[in-house]
Amino acid sequence: MRGCAAERELPASVPCGAVVYLRPVTSSDDETLELIVRQGVQVMRLSSTRAAIGSWAKRQPDVLATRIAELSARLDQGTKLAWASGRTLPLVMGVVNATPDSFSDGGDHADAKAAIAHGRSLIEAGADIIDVGGESTRPGASAPSTEVELQRVVPVVEALAPLAPLVSVDTRRAEVMAAARDAGAAMLNDVSALRHDPASLGIAVVHDGPVVLMHMQGTPETMQHAPRYECAPLDVFDFLEARIAACEAAGIPRRRLIVDPGIGFGKTPAHNLEILRDLAVLRGLGCPILVGVSRKGFIAKVAGSVAPKGRLAGSIAAALFALGAGATIIRVHDVAATRQALAMWTALRDGGDFGRP
Repeated sequence: MRGCAAERELPASVPCGAVVYLRPVTSSDDETLELIVRQGVQVMRLSSTRAAIGSWAKRQPDVLATRIAELSARLDQGTKLAWASGRTLPLVMGVVNATPDSFSDGGDHADAKAAIAHGRSLIEAGADIIDVGGESTRPGASAPSTEVELQRVVPVVEALAPLAPLVSVDTRRAEVMAAARDAGAAMLNDVSALRHDPASLGIAVVHDGPVVLMHMQGTPETMQHAPRYECAPLDVFDFLEARIAACEAAGIPRRRLIVDPGIGFGKTPAHNLEILRDLAVLRGLGCPILVGVSRKGFIAKVAGSVAPKGRLAGSIAAALFALGAGATIIRVHDVAATRQALAMWTALRDGGDFGRP
């Protein structure tokens, strides 16, 4: 995909049937955008200013002009989190795996007491969101029964909801979503983008809180069995765009939706890197972008084989890259270290002056 030669000028027209996307390249006042034109497996990239692309779009057929206008208007909407009013962005989501077989910690917090204690430590370390899960979705994992997942999740949510700024439940099951909501969970985080359980979309409609839609090719049991894409970043965009449309049709407004490209879920290391490099294209969906790279296996492939708990440096590097591309929420295991890195990154980005020592 990156091998495509960029054109010097915008084309007079776009081939019939082609799909277009916009990817921000800079964040200056005269913002540079990459117009991506996709026709089948062919991808053409053309860089120009936002104003120039807008003028060019007005000379195109109505359908294309409308598409460009909608994408352009949505580029900055994902940073407006109505449900996070008063909180400093970006947000840090801390992970609490109440499971015996998580890839990242191997069951360190499998019982409710340990999971609650871990959640409290993440809150003290500065987590904005606590994400509680009772099903391991590591590659090859088998799902527990609904009863077991409920037993793992509900007591932890009940204990942490009064303490955390916001508690999220990481589940594919409508029954668990409903029980966690009743226990105090304010966010739904579904790795299947509300497709696994036919009843989950209805739960999300009446939930009236933020909902995370994640991309996953296959299921946790099958997702790493030779995943294939025509163009990973754009395939992820198309999937999430379709899921957003389904949610809006069901009655969930776009302002409540969060998108997650699903790093490590049905992707090779090369796919993960491609998606992160082109992450800014997801800004055209008009939703906040959540990225979870913490301790993921592709870090070991890139930086050398290390156990999950030894991937902190790579996790932080990838998370900061994602923030620079427009992510608004980063999902992490190591909240304290991430907070320190984020404070430095933010000071450098915003030009803060803390005086001389």
